[in-house]
Amino acid sequence: MLGHGQDAAAEGTRTRWVAPVRRALARMLDPDGLSAGHAPAPPGRRTDRIVDCAAYLDGRRLPGPADHDAALAAARRGRGFVWLGLHDPQEADFAPVARTFGLDDLVAGHALNPEHRPAVERYDKVTVIVLRTSRYVEHSELTETSEVVETGSVTVFVGPRFVVTVRHGAPGALRPVRADLEARPALLALGPWAVAYAVCERIVGSYVEVAGAVEADIDAVEEQVFAPRTARDRIAHIYQLKRELMEFRRAVAPLQRPFGALLDDRELPRPVIRYFRDLHGVLSRTVERVTGYDDLLNSILQARLAQVSVDQNNDMRKIAAWAAIFAVQTFIAGIYGMNFEFIPGSKAAQGFWVVLVVMLVLAAAMHRGFRRNNWL
Repeated sequence: MLGHGQDAAAEGTRTRWVAPVRRALARMLDPDGLSAGHAPAPPGRRTDRIVDCAAYLDGRRLPGPADHDAALAAARRGRGFVWLGLHDPQEADFAPVARTFGLDDLVAGHALNPEHRPAVERYDKVTVIVLRTSRYVEHSELTETSEVVETGSVTVFVGPRFVVTVRHGAPGALRPVRADLEARPALLALGPWAVAYAVCERIVGSYVEVAGAVEADIDAVEEQVFAPRTARDRIAHIYQLKRELMEFRRAVAPLQRPFGALLDDRELPRPVIRYFRDLHGVLSRTVERVTGYDDLLNSILQARLAQVSVDQNNDMRKIAAWAAIFAVQTFIAGIYGMNFEFIPGSKAAQGFWVVLVVMLVLAAAMHRGFRRNNWL
């Protein structure tokens, strides 16, 4: 009986530590608990892809949880709107957002593709604004591998009661935009389109900053090209700057026409139109600057290629001049080096020195002539 009691105690001890180990292993193998029949997390749960979410009423942020389902319900009760911001979402992250705000697959596809061309498109009551973001990359020296402009994208979904901003890439952080808007309740009270304007203003403002920094790089390249030859031997860094400028131009230029069409959109509140009109003017001037930079960089590249061609021609002329000088000496030495018995002056006592002096005089005369004609 005693042995049986000891076995029972040992079995109870094993049961106490085996059960927790089994539960830990189950959690590792099935973190969502789906195999045990548990329901998945609610579709409106907050993920690390959500930067911020809030409901706004009369230009003021409503207190409450940062959950888009709850925020939209609160906004509908008070005739407000929701602003949801996401960064680099995946399909699983955006699917519950699309269900909450009624975005179909065609509209939601803009949020998952970071390579969309800048555009403004309307789908029923939802307007989609696709913007390319940009950021100037600081560098101590421009080389053939320097990254000058880094680009990303921001997609803005504007609906009657919501704004969803989706950012891909590092440039174009929108936290400062939200902070600035919350400090301007009069503008924020205009509704979702006020948020869309603030986001566009921020991105267009970054275009102006990047354009100014790229202009400084172009000025430095221009000075280098027309500097003394020792300072302008490279040409690959000019081409690299042109490539970076083309990437920046693809982000800025295609947005001009959609912005112009946006001004005729009847869905835009009248007070917001004047803001967008001013922003369109800034964008147009920036596009003109970038186009001018591209033309200027083309001219600099052509000038450098012309310099290379001129330098090569100068080198070839110098080579030809020296070859002509030595050809005369070779001709004379060849004549007097032939194995003939009777050559004028070959028997004279001073014949060698006379021929040598003639060769030196001819070489000096030819050298002077080439120098006078800028061949040497």
